[in-house]
Amino acid sequence: MRSVLVRLLAVALLATAPAGARSSGVNQTAQINGREYVRLSDWARANGLQMGWLRREENLQLSNSGTKLYLTVDSREASLNGVQIWLSFPVASRNGTVFLSQLDLQTTLQPLLSPPKNQRFVLIRSVCLDPGHGGKDPGYRVGSREEKRYTLLLAQEVREQLNRAGLKASLTRTTDSFVELPTRPDLAKRRSADLFVSLHFNAFSTPVQGAEVYCLTPAGAPSTNVQGEGGNESQRAGNRNNERSVFLAYQVQKSLTRTLGVEDRGVRRARYAVLRDAAMPAVLIEGGFMSHPIEGRKIFDAAYRRQMAKAIVDGLLAYKRTVEQRS
Repeated sequence: MRSVLVRLLAVALLATAPAGARSSGVNQTAQINGREYVRLSDWARANGLQMGWLRREENLQLSNSGTKLYLTVDSREASLNGVQIWLSFPVASRNGTVFLSQLDLQTTLQPLLSPPKNQRFVLIRSVCLDPGHGGKDPGYRVGSREEKRYTLLLAQEVREQLNRAGLKASLTRTTDSFVELPTRPDLAKRRSADLFVSLHFNAFSTPVQGAEVYCLTPAGAPSTNVQGEGGNESQRAGNRNNERSVFLAYQVQKSLTRTLGVEDRGVRRARYAVLRDAAMPAVLIEGGFMSHPIEGRKIFDAAYRRQMAKAIVDGLLAYKRTVEQRS
């Protein structure tokens, strides 16, 4: 009799499910635009989160005592504990039921809510810093000021602060020299670096400002950088560290925006060469817009760069404290 009731209940649930949806264990799933989506309420319940609408069919919140996640239907933009994050695919709503892509749950939200842990006594000891551009590649130019100069100055400051914190830090270039893109993560690998951090500044034709931190786009997903590479890219070496890289990007973005008080442009995804080939957790930091009349002047100021370096170091140390298991 019990088995009959279970089967009848299953039939009833399937009958009321949105078109294209099916049950998969605890989570109800659906094929939406050819991709696997999971019913958000199932995932929220499994992770101890309360779910509710802030504005019906538009904005919703998932929360518990330590987490506040804000999502918007038909949007890739989200916010976790006050830090903007970009999803790979939009939140979807079907017949009043909200779904989130399985890929986003696996490669973005789950690593941020349940951060990955190193094996016991595997510690973060060394960081390879990558000052963007150099030599024949000046990067962005604003007047006579070239990005390559300020990325190197920032990298030198970050190195000093990391060394004072007890970590070993090295640079992919220490002078105004050109280093091929594939060589940069390879240098980090040869030095047995535990983390790879590429440093850049932005520029744009309109007065845009703010910080953003990139990690590698998951295989099969579109990127969120300006070029917005499509979602057919296969697995790359850097994808082996997807969970750690997104958590590293989140910690650095949180530290930058809260320490500097700059606009939060979010944790983003791209298939930059230095991220694709990295053998360790890797991020690319866009520390601000040289082209912005106010933010640009700050970037050119040594005291502000020192403050930015501290924010980066604090983010790296927060990552280190979380992933290490010392007992």
